Amino acid sequence: MHIQDSHWTSASAVASGAAVGATGNGRGDTSRTTPLRVDAQRNLEHVLRAAREVFGELGYGAPMEDVARRARVGVGTVYRRFPSKDVLVRRIAEEETSRLTDQARSALGQEDEPWSALSRFLRTSVASGAGRLLPPQVLRVGVADEGEGALLDEARVPQQRTQPGTGELRLVPEESAGSLGSVVDDAGAAALLEVVGQLVDRARAAGQLRPDVSVSDVLLVIATAAPSLPDAAQQAAASARLLDILLEGLRSRPL
Repeated sequence: MHIQDSHWTSASAVASGAAVGATGNGRGDTSRTTPLRVDAQRNLEHVLRAAREVFGELGYGAPMEDVARRARVGVGTVYRRFPSKDVLVRRIAEEETSRLTDQARSALGQEDEPWSALSRFLRTSVASGAGRLLPPQVLRVGVADEGEGALLDEARVPQQRTQPGTGELRLVPEESAGSLGSVVDDAGAAALLEVVGQLVDRARAAGQLRPDVSVSDVLLVIATAAPSLPDAAQQAAASARLLDILLEGLRSRPL
């Protein structure tokens, strides 16, 4: 995953998750409430699918022109739907964060055995590719200061840092992120962290998860992808093998 640092616009003119319609005169209209025409709706779906693919492969630093090319539409069509790249990034990041949250809740509700629940969530998330589209505010690695003690339940908007001497990635408040603004709303990020935290806590309490594994370690696993291969079957096999290795690294071992 290659999420590039950039200054994200947190005060967007478009509400979170709202698509930007095209008016009859071709200008973006964020207040549109009438349904899109069939062709306009089809173009929107193409753009969103292309954005997920391009950002998943190249990171959120990929240009809008790459999205338009993958969607097979003109770049003007993309901008009519999303008047700035920040708006498109926010839409994709929020949708994928919500998808991951739903996958984690499903694993919690349908698997009684803690390790099965955690591994099911990881396998489902990796297969969907949602982890590669985590917003930078959720998946961001830095170095913590000595003695800094930010805890998961204290983190309003998370960021990852390494605890000196342990190698554990931990979560810290947004204020530590400098100029990096919010890509997904606080509530969406908090919901994801809460439910993944439940999966981690259950597996750790059952003695099935290494005690030093954190929520942010789990997020790193789902954001890790095997190198792209030309053959789809080989790609699937490589991704499955990599995940098997990562899962073995998370699991506790009897002394």
